[in-house]
Amino acid sequence: MRVLLVSTYELGHQPVHVASPAAALRAKGHEVRAIDVSVEPWDRDLVDWADRVAFSVPMHTAMRMAVALAASVRAQRPELPVCLYGLYAGISRDLTTATATGIADRLIAGEYEPALLAWADDAGRASAPGIGGDVVVHLGRSGFSTPARDLLPPLERYARLVLGDEEKLAGAVEASHGCSHRCRHCPLPVVYDGRLRVVPEDVVVSDVAQLVTMGAGHVSFADPDFLNGPRHAMRVAQAVHSCFPHLSFDCTTKVEHILAHQDLWPAMAKAGCLFVVSAFESVDDTTLRILDKGHTAAGESAAVTLLRRHGIEVRPSWLPFTPWTKTAEVVAMLDFVVAHDLVANVDAVQYAIRLLLPEGSLLLSAPEVSPRLHHYDAARLSWVWTAGEAGLDDLQAELAALVEAAGTGPAALRAGDTFAEVDARVRARAPGRGMSSATARPHHGSRSKGPAGPRPRLSEPWFCCSEPTSAQQEAVSTGVNGV
Repeated sequence: MRVLLVSTYELGHQPVHVASPAAALRAKGHEVRAIDVSVEPWDRDLVDWADRVAFSVPMHTAMRMAVALAASVRAQRPELPVCLYGLYAGISRDLTTATATGIADRLIAGEYEPALLAWADDAGRASAPGIGGDVVVHLGRSGFSTPARDLLPPLERYARLVLGDEEKLAGAVEASHGCSHRCRHCPLPVVYDGRLRVVPEDVVVSDVAQLVTMGAGHVSFADPDFLNGPRHAMRVAQAVHSCFPHLSFDCTTKVEHILAHQDLWPAMAKAGCLFVVSAFESVDDTTLRILDKGHTAAGESAAVTLLRRHGIEVRPSWLPFTPWTKTAEVVAMLDFVVAHDLVANVDAVQYAIRLLLPEGSLLLSAPEVSPRLHHYDAARLSWVWTAGEAGLDDLQAELAALVEAAGTGPAALRAGDTFAEVDARVRARAPGRGMSSATARPHHGSRSKGPAGPRPRLSEPWFCCSEPTSAQQEAVSTGVNGV
């Protein structure tokens, strides 16, 4: 069977969610080709070549763009079996599998490879059990093989590690799938329900070896939470460092894990950890409780200090706009960023993130949310809601336009310039906006002071839970329309 695997977005990284199933499909004798429309143009000739097309949809942005491209595949070859696989595959089923307008014959969530292999082996579209809207959710243990990265564009086409004027090629690997937590705004609990699947250490090291051969000087552990299995994570980090001592890395983990595993950070730093991405979300403890984050604002402050003690920077992700948010909470978040010397650590898009409420979200029944809900927008993959405070929705839209222009335009602004503009626009709407800057906010670095000089970051300015940029949508539109 000739199988075309398509990636639309994977946080600026070479897509492991194409490379991994490609290896499994090849091992079963299938002929596989791949395309990543985040860095290369859509190729309609590949659709003509394929016996089956499968779209990787590990996050919101990827699913938004995949839906449009899958529709173009269906229009080009109505008889061609199409599959959506990954965390977001089951979202908006009325759109993706509708009898008259459906774009997919199979939807596979969770540990998708066994079901994806079965779908590829199935010779007839009509016999596929996914037709009609059923979502195949496979969470059983399955074998892992080294991802087939030779099918993908070179690392030079993807995000790089940036440290001042120095840049290094970067790649992404995964040491685990799923998550052991149930944060209520996250799509993972809906599919994984607190379960975790570990990728064997030797497979991770083998994949890193491929990336190093391609020129990588840095890797991201792209697990939803690297420290869900702390002993496994530490073994993997040390094994990678033992084989490639020059390599640096970053990982993602919760605030509570940063604090609970304080003993790991000296070894993590020694193994090459430059920074940690952590979902702070808010500095309002009520919001953190509603989201069931498992930490407090005081814990966020402690995490910054702890990591810096070992020479590791934190790059927080935020969720500033929810149905219950008040402008004062957004101001408090900006004050926290300044007080902890994090202006250079926060990607501008984080200041404009708006809560997504996909089908099945654990937040839909929350009393802070349900009165603000309107209708489900299948195309946008989220319930439509309005903020309880007047003017806050307009502020979010204004900031979203600002940060997109600042981060993706031809004259991208420095982090400090973007922050200053965001801060000014928020304070223009905030109570007490006439206060001087000296009294309106804590002194820079008053709670935690970061190192002098540039902070490590990746060059990708966008985020998995943000709306697609106009440039991303234009690229998909070009592919759909063949222009």
